[in-house]
Amino acid sequence: MGDAEQTTGKRRARGGGGAARRASRSAVSFETARFIERKIPTLDILNDEALEIIEANAETVLEEIGVMFVENPAALKRWREAGADVRGERVHIPRGLARQLVKTAPSKFTQIARNRARDVEIGGNTMVLAPVYGPPFVHDHGGGRRYATMADFEKFVKLGYMSKWLHHSGGTVCEPTDVPVNKRHLDMLYAHMSLSDKPYMGSVTEPSRAVDSIEMSKILFGADVVENNCVMTSLININSPLTFDGVMMGALEHYAAAGQASIISPFIVGGAMAPVSVAGTLTQCLAEGLAGVAYSQLVRAGSPAIMGAMVTSIDMNSGAPTFGTPEASQITYGMGQLARRLGLPYRSAGAFTGAKIPDAQAGYETANSLNMGLLSGVNFMLHSCGWLEGGLSASPEKFVLDADQLGILHRMAEGVAVDENAQAMDALREVGPGGHFLGCAHTQANYKDAFWRTNVLDYKPYETWAEEGSRSTYELAAAKVDQMLGDYQQPHLDPITDEALRAYVAEKKASMPDAFI
Repeated sequence: MGDAEQTTGKRRARGGGGAARRASRSAVSFETARFIERKIPTLDILNDEALEIIEANAETVLEEIGVMFVENPAALKRWREAGADVRGERVHIPRGLARQLVKTAPSKFTQIARNRARDVEIGGNTMVLAPVYGPPFVHDHGGGRRYATMADFEKFVKLGYMSKWLHHSGGTVCEPTDVPVNKRHLDMLYAHMSLSDKPYMGSVTEPSRAVDSIEMSKILFGADVVENNCVMTSLININSPLTFDGVMMGALEHYAAAGQASIISPFIVGGAMAPVSVAGTLTQCLAEGLAGVAYSQLVRAGSPAIMGAMVTSIDMNSGAPTFGTPEASQITYGMGQLARRLGLPYRSAGAFTGAKIPDAQAGYETANSLNMGLLSGVNFMLHSCGWLEGGLSASPEKFVLDADQLGILHRMAEGVAVDENAQAMDALREVGPGGHFLGCAHTQANYKDAFWRTNVLDYKPYETWAEEGSRSTYELAAAKVDQMLGDYQQPHLDPITDEALRAYVAEKKASMPDAFI
């Protein structure tokens, strides 16, 4: 065993337990709202007959058409032993088998954060908001569009940490192209662990990177904590239609075996990767989700899994994906119903837009998508802030605009209070006909929290707005980005834990040559 390994091995245990508690007590902290607990009903767009038809058709797809598990002999072996009909790499799953297997997946679970006050519950009536994931480009007000760097990645992690309404640090908030492909996951994970104390996501781009994510989490939390708790969520995309590749499934296998959560999610552009009809796409989504979650339970029964649906429609003239459309909303609502009938947590929606900058198009499409997510019963909303250009770009300005608007989802989810104070009968009696409520006792007692207030948008009179430079929303958001980054203070991380994480990253990087593909 080398010196670096000895150092890392000795210090892992110090990273969790008492050290973590001391770090939490001494941390510099910014206010973060608790995950949403929805007190309003979901919008159920499908009746019982439609749900039963789609469920029956999905079972037919699994049994008659089958799903591909490519370049993964271990998966084929597991399916064969479970009773599936395996022909080459195509797995035909008997009617009812996948549905039976998913019953062991928990309907609700907790992902812990290193700051335990920021733990999140995923499932049931909760909603957890996480930032944009995966863009190779960054587009900001000052520099325009360019390939993302590690400095950009760290900037987004800092913004996420400081965003009150954002519960989760996310994963690949942008793709730092200035770091080799085979090493960047180490830097990204370290950034989430050191620059924020919110929950985070693990790497899935290669199975060994999932292993690194688990090992680094053991350093951060302590091996015993990781063994007995969910400390990571990971995004496992299905290659629609009906194909599960060896890379994503390899990552899933490591996470499921370690008891860590996986979001098992088709990524569908309707009309290209699924039928053009809503019912046909729902059938495919359900079949893929059932097969993926069922496989996670074959790896380890009881491992946390989230049923996902990342669905857009297509512009039949240009071939480009479209966002905020009614068809995508119908699919998102429908999948929410189907996931709830399975008793599974649900991932979908986000701050979606095809716009190239944070403009009116971005605002319309994002508002439609965010409200769709709230009303469809989403439990984990990836891409909830920062998404631009169909997911090709991450925007700091869009990030802070979206993160601000997430406060509206919190307020809407609270529902309408009808307690004695909310009934405001004393105010109605005090003011009477023809008066005003600005100075009454009820207003004075409640005005601070009565209405949701933006931290970015401009509600000032025209004259004041003009005197202050007639700034557009884009410019206001750019100024907010600068202000937040200027106010940023890194949360405390136990120095011994930090040193062990750095040693692990350095050792892993030194063990392999750079690779850029």
